[in-house]
Amino acid sequence: MTNSTQTPGSLPVLRTIDLRGTALDHAGLKAALPRPENDFDSASDAVAQIIAEVRTGGYATLAELARRFDHVEQSSTVVPAEARRRALDELDPAVRDALEESIRRARLFAAAQRPAPATVDFGQGATVTQRWEPVRRVGLYVPGGLAVYPSSVVMNVVPAQAAGVGSIALASPPQQEFGGLPHPTILAAAELLGITEIHAIGGAQAIAAFAYGVDADTASTPTEGIEPVDVITGPGNVFVATAKRLVKGVVGIDAEAGPTEIAILADAGATARYVAADLISQAEHDPNAAAVLVTDSTELVVAVRQELDGQIAATKHVERVRTALAGRQSAVILVDDLAAGLRVCNTYAAEHLEILTADAAAVAARVTAAGAVFVGEHSPVSLGDYSAGSNHVLPTSGTAAFASGLNVLTFLKAIQVIDYPSAALREVGNHVVALARAEDLPAHGDAVSHRIGGH
Repeated sequence: MTNSTQTPGSLPVLRTIDLRGTALDHAGLKAALPRPENDFDSASDAVAQIIAEVRTGGYATLAELARRFDHVEQSSTVVPAEARRRALDELDPAVRDALEESIRRARLFAAAQRPAPATVDFGQGATVTQRWEPVRRVGLYVPGGLAVYPSSVVMNVVPAQAAGVGSIALASPPQQEFGGLPHPTILAAAELLGITEIHAIGGAQAIAAFAYGVDADTASTPTEGIEPVDVITGPGNVFVATAKRLVKGVVGIDAEAGPTEIAILADAGATARYVAADLISQAEHDPNAAAVLVTDSTELVVAVRQELDGQIAATKHVERVRTALAGRQSAVILVDDLAAGLRVCNTYAAEHLEILTADAAAVAARVTAAGAVFVGEHSPVSLGDYSAGSNHVLPTSGTAAFASGLNVLTFLKAIQVIDYPSAALREVGNHVVALARAEDLPAHGDAVSHRIGGH
């Protein structure tokens, strides 16, 4: 059963979904869980129009959209090298140190992900090899909006570089406050990573420019064009996510990211102060952010609600947090025991899943669906957002049931190489002929018969 009641005197946040005593199948359980509403349909027509206009109008359209949406005048989208260098020179030293450490750890983890080629020898000299090749060019999107995300520059760039991508372009919205350039902290992070092609383009138009390219001839001043990319990655609002959905197939994408989400599986021994802080930490991203606590302890729920009362009042983005925690996408989910809680978490397939239980490592080993799992009280989600070495571009909206977070493989293609000499083909050729005839594709068999005889 579900309800939306609150403990007397508590804040109007985190409705309760009581699953104790229920025996829902997977579909029923999935339907009972809280989710944000990703209204891609409402944005589709507007985004499709933007994409079409960018394809036909090029730089003229980008300039008009920058004027309309970002309130800046543009003669070129390209961020000058001098602006990148100045942004890094003026960066707060503490922020620079933090970014450099984040880059160092992310590079170590990304380097370990690069897969080795695999070869199988079938005898008679026959081999089949799978080797990995980087995509030619990628476009990385870093959003503006409610926050500044230099960490997203790190998370997108590092795995692409580790994959060996030769051409990397980055786009971030132009900011009126900074003379029509992206936020200087974004530029500084890109400069630290050696990214030299940065475009001041936001929203769906950035995705369109990367997917289809922009002809230099459409610019009002002499400039270089934007070459189409093969893969687009990076988070964004519903317009960015919808644009990625519409260009998928023209280019590869990492995911259609929805609002951020955190789920916490906790038992009676969890520290309520930590639970509340971690729920708030993700809720401050976005009024549509999802925060879910899964527990078998009503005592913990009472303690967490009390903590939320004080911590929300003290946090900077109080209205944003309160809206997110009061939304239909956020809830406390009561379960009979931790086994039931783990089933809920595997069905929910959270972007971020914290395990705050006794023997947390053993419980985490039983997680089968999550973007990233944070084990124990000293591995909060915010550690992964910045400095753990993991990647924070993760699947949302339950897509962790089948999708992975951004990683080196996002930027690699597996190519199969088949090498059969004559003797090896003769050994297996009759099987090819038999299967070709069974599928009524006799010319497939003939292509082998001509080589092995018997045609």
